[in-house]
Amino acid sequence: MKAPAKSGTRIVTLTMNPALDITTDTDRVIPTDKMRCGLPRYDPGGGGINVARIAHVLGESVLAVFPAGGHAGDKVTDLVAASGVPVRRINVANSTRESFTVDERTTGKQYRFVLPGPRLTDVELTECLDTLSAAAGSADFVVASGSLPPGAPADFYQRVADICRERDAPLILDTSGAGLRHVSSGVYLLKPSVRELRECVGRELISESEQLAAAHELIDRGCAQFVVVSLGSEGALLATPLGSQRYSAVEVPSGSGVGAGDAMTAGITVGLKRGWQLDKAVRLGIAAGGAMLLTPGTAQCLREDVERLFEMVADPIDIDRARWLSARVKTSR
Repeated sequence: MKAPAKSGTRIVTLTMNPALDITTDTDRVIPTDKMRCGLPRYDPGGGGINVARIAHVLGESVLAVFPAGGHAGDKVTDLVAASGVPVRRINVANSTRESFTVDERTTGKQYRFVLPGPRLTDVELTECLDTLSAAAGSADFVVASGSLPPGAPADFYQRVADICRERDAPLILDTSGAGLRHVSSGVYLLKPSVRELRECVGRELISESEQLAAAHELIDRGCAQFVVVSLGSEGALLATPLGSQRYSAVEVPSGSGVGAGDAMTAGITVGLKRGWQLDKAVRLGIAAGGAMLLTPGTAQCLREDVERLFEMVADPIDIDRARWLSARVKTSR
């Protein structure tokens, strides 16, 4: 289960709806009254940008492609560049969105406020695809991660998959909603959460067997060669054409979960870039996701934490094929 060999030089990430992430804290979050907050922390956000930063931390050569506009877009661009990740920015007329996270000190609860992104013109969307196409030519992997901006065609990520296929660059996709539902082919590895998988197939997916049956359904349709279903604190499931595996999460102190899914995607991609088998790459993804729980807000995790947790991730457990086959038969009736 290795990725196809290619003489590319880096990982290319695409973030169609980046954000300026602002994180702060306060004693209590209550209505009406003013809440005095601590000093804010600013981080560049958006799925692909988060993946790029973590992959860079893990020692890989990365290029981040994203549209950006306005003062928030300038700030995001500067922050990504300052983290050591090269940037290929597509200038857009409207301002990049901002996201706001507040940690409540008295309870440990976290409140996330996510604003909609800017509406991109057809010309701007086309420029994003053209820029990606040029960058993908020298890429070992392309990672498209995050939501689509308002007004983007629902099949935008299918267009991305078509470009990657033409450029012989394996695509790793982590998205949700219409952007996921309209992908029909060309994805090397798909990484949905259970919620995203549920929305994609239109079923509850209560049991592990039902979740795996849905993942294998996407493989059977030709949407993706492999599917990794992230389960948060429960670990992950890996579906392949030949079977399934279950991975346990590593135990770490509870902390901010912001960016943990993106870190998992980054870890898997880095493992594949190193030429590892897919099951080992997923273990690195779980370690990277766990390491994000040790960081404040959307701050990038530390390489030493990822490497330490990687040694703690147990080998996966093979799952009886009959179980998810049975669940798949039931859902097809």
